[in-house]
Amino acid sequence: MKALKRMIRLTPIVALLLSAPWAALAQDKKPITESELKYQAGASPLAGEKMYQATNPKAPPMTQAEFDLARKIYFERCAGCHGVLRKGATGKALTPDLTQDKGTDYLKVFIAYGSPAGMPNWQTSGEMTEQEVDLMARYIQHDAPMPPEFGMAEMKATWKVIVPPAQRPKRKMNNYNIANIFSTTLRDTGEVALIDGDTKQIINVVTTGYAVHISRLSASGRYLFVIGRDAKINMIDLWMPKPDNVAEIRIGLEARSVDTSKFKGYEDKLAIAGAYWPPQFVIMDGDTLEPRKIVSTRGMTVDTQEFHPEPRVAAIVASHYKPEFVVNVKETGKTLMVDYSNLNALKITEIGSARYLHDGGWDASKRYFLVAANNSNKIAAIDAKEGKLQALIDVGKIPHPGRGANFKHPKFGPVWATSHLGDEQIALISTDPKRKDGFKVVQMLKGQGGGSLFIKTHPKSQHLYVDTPLNPDPAISQSVAVFDIRNLDKGFTVLPIAEWAGLKDDGAKRVVQPEYNKAGDEVWFAVWSAKNKESALVVVDDRTLKLKAVIRDPRLITPTGHFNVHNTQHDVY
Repeated sequence: MKALKRMIRLTPIVALLLSAPWAALAQDKKPITESELKYQAGASPLAGEKMYQATNPKAPPMTQAEFDLARKIYFERCAGCHGVLRKGATGKALTPDLTQDKGTDYLKVFIAYGSPAGMPNWQTSGEMTEQEVDLMARYIQHDAPMPPEFGMAEMKATWKVIVPPAQRPKRKMNNYNIANIFSTTLRDTGEVALIDGDTKQIINVVTTGYAVHISRLSASGRYLFVIGRDAKINMIDLWMPKPDNVAEIRIGLEARSVDTSKFKGYEDKLAIAGAYWPPQFVIMDGDTLEPRKIVSTRGMTVDTQEFHPEPRVAAIVASHYKPEFVVNVKETGKTLMVDYSNLNALKITEIGSARYLHDGGWDASKRYFLVAANNSNKIAAIDAKEGKLQALIDVGKIPHPGRGANFKHPKFGPVWATSHLGDEQIALISTDPKRKDGFKVVQMLKGQGGGSLFIKTHPKSQHLYVDTPLNPDPAISQSVAVFDIRNLDKGFTVLPIAEWAGLKDDGAKRVVQPEYNKAGDEVWFAVWSAKNKESALVVVDDRTLKLKAVIRDPRLITPTGHFNVHNTQHDVY
């Protein structure tokens, strides 16, 4: 580990400080990988929000300008691990009762040099100056500033119905094969590109919130919902002559998840979104996004039964068995089965699993939702029919499945797969409850390395694709591993996706999120470089594993996630 190598060269006093028990404060009990640090270190939209700040007389002095700068740095670099209120999230708490006893000099050493437990070496890596390190050492001894709440009045102030339902098309008004449209996130421009999967041409670039996290479809497949990290939801009508926004709203200050009602009789009736801040979820009308019900997720953790002030809402999916939304709460480690049949008498079934729930997907039967409790190194399987925890399954280090991958294993029958941020393993979990090994890991494959974000296959494919965009080795982050499902033991084939893109500049060219077309005979990849570098999409022929097409367009700036309409609508993965 870089931090460990640097520590060996430090002076004895610095080495002694970093070997102290508190040196692991920045992270949880187990060391984390460089890939996980990259994942958690994304900038928070809260950096620009006005916040209430109390004065702590025991903390070292700071001017208002210093405090404002330190707060900006904290939300850009630190909040992903330590939480908005510094109470601890996937990293340890950084509250004044802990930090003031250590003192500014100690904290400066810790921030500058990092720790073997995974705290980045912010100064020696060049990410922070000596002055910024001093600033942050003083800042974390002050009380954390409190971001504003975001209730019904604030939501309605942002709510816009751009095209009322009565004025929208009564039938499809374009010639696009809507089922094969791809919604591609243009991360740093606050847009999504709608791309015709048949012609590989961009249909429209739609203005959205910042860094769209996911795209989801209404039950009918007509409306596309996207949500940005800034908690802005955009509702796009795919029936319009040129698909575009028809409604929008902000449901908080930071968010990740959105979905719509899928149960028979409730199709397209409701939408739901979950926020990171404030910690809450919101149920809205499915045709206008008018907010109807706000529910806080603050409460007790599933393990130690202690209060957590900011349990963030992670993955949300709509049940196919009941009129319920499945809402996963990170810091408390709970899955909430939210019965939306009567919003005035909302019923919520709380299922305890493990911290910190993140992302996941349905098994092939769509009865069991499998969600990564990534800091517990477990997968929680939720039975949506019976409303209970089916199993807690130990997997590899920091599982990050995206939606996962379902296929029929030649020996173990139906399985669901996840890759990992923290190691090179791919865990295959049996999803047949009748088998003796049902909901257990039946096989571990070895991939290229850690830093994987997404894994994917398709019912009509014989291949399993695993990306590794956060791996520190460019050769690995710029390629993908492909397994033959019929012969998993023979290992994987490496496809040089970034090389196939033919980009001429020196961008990062991280290859991320395999996504099939509707037919299951093409796989699309984003080749993701910085905002000022050229990026591209690469299309692979799934049968031959050869390059089929490259989509290059100056509008494709920082493409990351992309979602095929048919596969997303029908939970095909």
